[in-house]
Amino acid sequence: MKEWEKMLNLLSQIQTPEDIKNLDISQLPQLAKEIRRFLIKSVAQTGGHLSSNLGIVEITIALHYIFNSPTDKIVWDVGHQAYVHKMLTGRLKDFKTLRQLDGISGFPKTAESVHDIANVGHSSTSISTALGLAVARDLQKENNQVIAVIGDGALTGGMAFEALNNAGKDNTNVIVILNDNEMSISQNVGGMYKYLTRLRSAKQYERVKEDVTNVLYQVPFVGVPLLQTAKRTKEGVKSFFINNTIFEEMGFTYLGPIDGHNIEEVISILENAKQLKGPILIHIKTLKGKGYKFAEQNPSKFHGVTPFNYKTGEPLVQKDAQTFSSEFGEVMCNIAENNQNIIAITAAMSEGTGLSKFEKKFPSRFFDVGIAEAHAVTFASGMALGGYTPVVAVYSSFLQRAYDQILHDVGLQNLKVIFAIDRAGLVGEDGETHQGIFDIAYLSHIPNICLLCPKIPEEIGNAMQFALKQNGPVAIRYPRGKGEVAQNLISDYNSITPIEHFKGRQVVIVATGKSVLWALKIKEYLQKKYNMNIGIVEVACIKPLDVDTLFNFVKRYKQLVTIEDHVLVGGFGTIVANSLHEVGYSKLIQHFGYKDGVIEHGKIDELLEKQGLLPHQIGEAIKARVDGK
Repeated sequence: MKEWEKMLNLLSQIQTPEDIKNLDISQLPQLAKEIRRFLIKSVAQTGGHLSSNLGIVEITIALHYIFNSPTDKIVWDVGHQAYVHKMLTGRLKDFKTLRQLDGISGFPKTAESVHDIANVGHSSTSISTALGLAVARDLQKENNQVIAVIGDGALTGGMAFEALNNAGKDNTNVIVILNDNEMSISQNVGGMYKYLTRLRSAKQYERVKEDVTNVLYQVPFVGVPLLQTAKRTKEGVKSFFINNTIFEEMGFTYLGPIDGHNIEEVISILENAKQLKGPILIHIKTLKGKGYKFAEQNPSKFHGVTPFNYKTGEPLVQKDAQTFSSEFGEVMCNIAENNQNIIAITAAMSEGTGLSKFEKKFPSRFFDVGIAEAHAVTFASGMALGGYTPVVAVYSSFLQRAYDQILHDVGLQNLKVIFAIDRAGLVGEDGETHQGIFDIAYLSHIPNICLLCPKIPEEIGNAMQFALKQNGPVAIRYPRGKGEVAQNLISDYNSITPIEHFKGRQVVIVATGKSVLWALKIKEYLQKKYNMNIGIVEVACIKPLDVDTLFNFVKRYKQLVTIEDHVLVGGFGTIVANSLHEVGYSKLIQHFGYKDGVIEHGKIDELLEKQGLLPHQIGEAIKARVDGK
């Protein structure tokens, strides 16, 4: 045991949430200190989400102090702020395996613990899930509590408002905790952010409401009914001091805002909320990165981190200077210098998508719409109708949330919207909710769309220039992180025709994007071990696919292999096979990709090995097929 772990006197005693209830309330601030100490030093070793978890320590302790998990259901939004919840529900000893292959996930997982009520990794879902659980409870005539924990950033997502509207209409007993730290990954933006800012400053409302609430709760027998009545009528005392909040207008009882780091205050308001009926929203103000000065000063930097030196806050391994994201950001700035029509749109991911420099350089042409991917796409369609060329920069797994908008508002209208799709393919440690392995399938059948797959960062500029010359939607998908050396095989995107990089004899590999680099390694492996001469054809443009050129390249080979960093069903291999079949190709095709769309967390090479997709594994499978095995 490390020396710092020996200092966790209270935390080490917590094996289940029941153990927290055995502590005196005066001990809980010390427990919070120990949790933060553990968080900082543990995440420094494994990497993970730090700022959000440091900010929610007291709320999590209070939830487990007041409620009875798993009978009472605690639903976490996004889920990357659930580390403290995991510590307090028996997984403290497993934190050394956080986000590692076969270790604990960085997000709630039902298979991991009965205390994880739902699998989650995307934003703005918790209120909908909690409301479903609450209605199911009512139908079964049970009486447990259901609590959704959502951040103010996630509250910008339209799905959260749909759920609030539904809950208020049905008057269901559900508690929503709004963890307000003024941040998502980046600084929050928009009307909700401004509205919450006004609520935070409503000190008179807070003070008077708290005084009246405390007095009423002390009145025997009639205090609680009086308070419930006051909450539901315009005659309530608060109405003399401030207009109803938007949440109250939607049918919620609004409590707060309160200091989320005053654990006694949080416990008190949760205890009070348990006694009220109907939907309740508790507004709790917290500081993202609380207790670690580097994270407090730069919460975005410490939102998601690789292993770092906790004494200095600096990463143990410096990030690569050139990544696909950074190259995209540079390309956008260069294009915007000479093209006044270029607009950049992101959904709370300016830094992650590489647009930070563009935001500073061209603020009037940069739009962060908050965590609202569906809105981002239709907003872009409006900009295109208005004569601009919008570029929507978004992660592959988050663009899934805007499928109908891509189809209905962009594709069917054949609008010139460019989608810069970052994190396409495996992303690694964030696990199945973040793997970008479905985008080819859900984009390839969109009417009028052109789908490009650059394999190295140096091709981003060429792909963007090609996209700008088109008159309809273009999607450019590229992976996370740095590129690799591609033996100067740079696609210029002057045309959409497939490229024959190498001629071979028996077998040809047809690949796209990152998998072209895998093909090069497979070719090298088979040449060196079996003296096999493998052909390689790159398809940089999946749609429209120049099938005639592709057919001419592959028809002389006995065997064709497709490789992709994507699921097989509906993916690149499916498109190639179907297209070649239509022009009369009838030879054997061997497909390599992900058979199952559920790819757990772990380092990318570990995940590829588990899938049998490392170059030497694919090489051996190709050799076995050639040998007739």
